[in-house]
Amino acid sequence: MASQDEHPLLAGRPPVMDHLTYLTLIEHNLTPELLPMLHTVLQDAELTANIGWDLVILFLPLLPASDMCLQDIARLGNPREVCLKVTEALRLLDFESQQEEEDDDEALARAADNAVLTDDESVASKQGEFAPNRSKAPLPVLQFNALLSMLAILHPRIKTKYPSRFLSTSLQAVLSSYGEAGAYTSDLTPAVTQFIKTLSGTKRPHLPPRTSSFSVASPPATESAPDPEAALEEATPEEDELQKRLLQSFLTHILEYYLDSLSSDGDLPALAVTSRVHEKLHPERTIPNKKSIADRFNEEEPLVARIGIVGQLAALAVDLELSSDDLYKTIIDPTPEAKSLSNEEDDPPASASDIPLSKTGALYLYTKRKVGETLYDQPSDARDMSIFPDHATVLQNYVGVESAGDSGFHSDALIDSILALGVLAVEKNEVGEPKEDDEFVRYLQTTSLLSANNPSPTLRYHAHYLTSTVLRSQPSDVVRLSFIRDTLEHCPYENLKAVAVGWLKGETVEANMSALQPSSGSSGHLHSHSRNVSTSSAVSEVVTPSIFATPVALATTAPFLFPDLSYDLTGPSLSEAWTKFKLDLAFYLATLNFYILLLTAQPLHKQLDVQGLHEGNDVGGSFLHPLRQAAQTFKKALGEGGELAAEGEDVERGLAELSLLEHVLDRVEEGVKALNAA
Repeated sequence: MASQDEHPLLAGRPPVMDHLTYLTLIEHNLTPELLPMLHTVLQDAELTANIGWDLVILFLPLLPASDMCLQDIARLGNPREVCLKVTEALRLLDFESQQEEEDDDEALARAADNAVLTDDESVASKQGEFAPNRSKAPLPVLQFNALLSMLAILHPRIKTKYPSRFLSTSLQAVLSSYGEAGAYTSDLTPAVTQFIKTLSGTKRPHLPPRTSSFSVASPPATESAPDPEAALEEATPEEDELQKRLLQSFLTHILEYYLDSLSSDGDLPALAVTSRVHEKLHPERTIPNKKSIADRFNEEEPLVARIGIVGQLAALAVDLELSSDDLYKTIIDPTPEAKSLSNEEDDPPASASDIPLSKTGALYLYTKRKVGETLYDQPSDARDMSIFPDHATVLQNYVGVESAGDSGFHSDALIDSILALGVLAVEKNEVGEPKEDDEFVRYLQTTSLLSANNPSPTLRYHAHYLTSTVLRSQPSDVVRLSFIRDTLEHCPYENLKAVAVGWLKGETVEANMSALQPSSGSSGHLHSHSRNVSTSSAVSEVVTPSIFATPVALATTAPFLFPDLSYDLTGPSLSEAWTKFKLDLAFYLATLNFYILLLTAQPLHKQLDVQGLHEGNDVGGSFLHPLRQAAQTFKKALGEGGELAAEGEDVERGLAELSLLEHVLDRVEEGVKALNAA
């Protein structure tokens, strides 16, 4: 048998063969079994400097077995040529095809298998040996991690007057690949975090092991070769600042991609920062015997991992001296963020001021700092926001009225972060004053649309809380009434119109509290609204009754509270009419329950002219009677042999909803009889 020394890959090493011929020999004979031998061959620094960059593409398909060889190339190859080849390879990674091939069962099996690393593999990895790696990580994930590990070695080796030009190219390639990772984004993030740590020179410990992430090869202890093209001039302080800014911007983009990739786990959107803040500030509102959201994020591994990754990135932002003022200016700036195509490379920046932060990433990082003050008592230099003008500007910059109604248009993380800043502001009573009524109305329109359309029930609740709280903060009852009426008149979402009925009911009760409490001894005098007191002199005050304590508010909103349903409850088919009716039912019930209050609260009959409200708007003929007829029609159609029952409708639920409607209508009709008899 021939000895190992006679193997062609050893015997043919330059100068026996020229470099190009030897490279061709490797290309035509490369197999996984030859990788240990090539690892030995590549210790020749001169050889690796001449052919290393051409081997990158050849070794990538053989990962994880070829990892040590790729590390050799990063240490000993020409750092500039290898760096360019690595960035090229990053842009060619194909995560989409991998996701199409891998079904859900395979993904679960991969995560489980990857969680187990045998003692033999651990020891071999530490010794730099070619152990049989049984990781089930998809090949593009292994390739991404290996390429980032190479870049972490290559960039410190490049000695040029303008190292930022290489760094800019590399970071753009990493972002391009990371942004296309899809379901594998979380698997890549630890490698990216380690990459930033290495380039920034920070000494923070790495993330603890977790079952759902993949190991990232650490640079070997062996020294790297010097840059054969090293410049005589060192980089200037301006160049150092430019590189730091590149890393700051890169970090904010990574944070954006990572948080936007997170799914809602059990209706815990992204990091659930708004829910955690609300829970911390209002522990009395937590449900007894139910695990708190804070406990879930402390105990459930996937949620713990989310907190850990974002915490590491936030800490790195501090190490990179990314100031809160810089973040604030970014998120307040109304200028739209320039978007470049992921497969296009931008020219290297000329100065640090030319490098923008990710607007969304800046928002996430700023929110992380503000929320940390409440959740962890962490001091922060991030300034407090008031609703007006600060939060209103943020809301307009990132959401706006135009897109707030588009269900699922914005990521959970984005809406969660924006709502968290709003909730913090109102909890600190930092509401401020809008410059004009239009700004106030635009803000409420946006938050109320989020409360009606966001796919997450949790985020809808927080948006509703924010909307209601800010609405009640408005000192002008006329402006509040105008917004409520506008919602009832123009909003296309019946669930939001039902909420508007609740606002109107709350305003009516508060403004007429003294009339509803006979024991106060103030019958005949309206209780002035606490937000509508004006001083006429230094000695006395003139109390202006709230518009909600007069017939004006109900008269203004009556056409929209009690719309003419004579034709609205019919349609091209009974099935379509039933579908629309179910959507509108919440609004009908909200209106009827409010009307029951008005009919049964006798002290309000005269003050609010309830009799005139009923007769002047034909509530009985155009609203109550059509509802009654519709309930009877749909009830019959849902019965045995009925048209809707035959179409597979949820009969039991439908009949229950109609019975509830009929019960409420009975109570309204009893109240109307009592009103007419009075």
